[in-house]
Amino acid sequence: MIRHLFRAALAAVLLAAGAAGAQEPIRIGSVLSLTGPAAFLGDPELKTLQMLVEKLNAEGGVLGRKYQLVHYDDGSDASKANAFAKRLIEQDRVDFMVGGTTTGATMAMVPLVEKAGVPFISMAGGVAIVEPVKKWVFKTPHTDRMAAEKVFEDMKKRGITRVGLLSETSGFGQSGRKETQAAAQRLGITLAGDETYGPKDTDMTAQLTKLRAAPGIQALFVFGLGQGPAIVTKNVQQLAIKLPLYHAHGVASDEFIRLAGAAAEGVRLPAAALIVAKQLPAADPQKPVVMAYDKAYRERFKEDVSTFGGHAWDGLMILHEAIRRAGSADREKVRDAIEATRNHMGTGGLVNFSATDHLGLDLSAFRMVEIRNGDWVLAN
Repeated sequence: MIRHLFRAALAAVLLAAGAAGAQEPIRIGSVLSLTGPAAFLGDPELKTLQMLVEKLNAEGGVLGRKYQLVHYDDGSDASKANAFAKRLIEQDRVDFMVGGTTTGATMAMVPLVEKAGVPFISMAGGVAIVEPVKKWVFKTPHTDRMAAEKVFEDMKKRGITRVGLLSETSGFGQSGRKETQAAAQRLGITLAGDETYGPKDTDMTAQLTKLRAAPGIQALFVFGLGQGPAIVTKNVQQLAIKLPLYHAHGVASDEFIRLAGAAAEGVRLPAAALIVAKQLPAADPQKPVVMAYDKAYRERFKEDVSTFGGHAWDGLMILHEAIRRAGSADREKVRDAIEATRNHMGTGGLVNFSATDHLGLDLSAFRMVEIRNGDWVLAN
């Protein structure tokens, strides 16, 4: 009798343990730049991830399990990103990763996730993140190559063929400079000047003075993120440089307008549709997606949206749908399901991943925008 009772009790304990195990949360790891030069990118990314985790959990999570977000701040320092990624994988034992605010931080984490076999969706812009294709790494934002191509496409429509390039020495800026140089050769653009600045520099008038003096220069193109491009924009105004000013998509946030102030008037850049959501035609298939995110974010945080938060939304939604389709939280199965993502309309555009394309966006996903009267508008 005692033996039967013991067995019954043991069975009950094991059953309870099994049930508890089935309810273990799916852990999502994220390393973001919440402080430092890239903070205005990382802040909306974290807020979006937190908001979406809350939303998905309120709807029941996935596979009967809730999500748990584990995140760290790399301070816009790639070496710290590497250390935190190691902690997420080895100590926090996360199942998947969505994060990497900057290209430098993402590339510092790539070898770790590749070795550990952790599906990783980055929110950074550099094309090097997905070229060459890496088995476990995907990304949501448009690439620096696409930004250069979109800008040069717009310049040529305006008769601009001689350009001064000013790029940041960060991972994003370095990759952007390389891609801009290559795109210029392909598209018949001459780089009349080519200067760089550091991500912590507080004055770029010396570089701009050199560019202004470049023979036949018709426009300026700035490739950077964070506060640097805003400083450049103010310096352009201070030097009374009247050339058309273009930026890459690393400044697609209302924070850039706030930092640059009146100097931002007339600036053009390629950006995701999210930043001009209300201006999209009613028939645009992306409008319901960007308007839904815009509404949810504004109601939750009482502040304007940025495309960077949209990258986070897209990353976690792609992961969530892949887990659901896979019917499992097994890393290999989920990785395969992410790669099989087709016709996913996100805030960044229509995503079609494949074995040879871990970005899944084409140039049509970019909208050319301009700053007018302190706001974003679709460029003519």
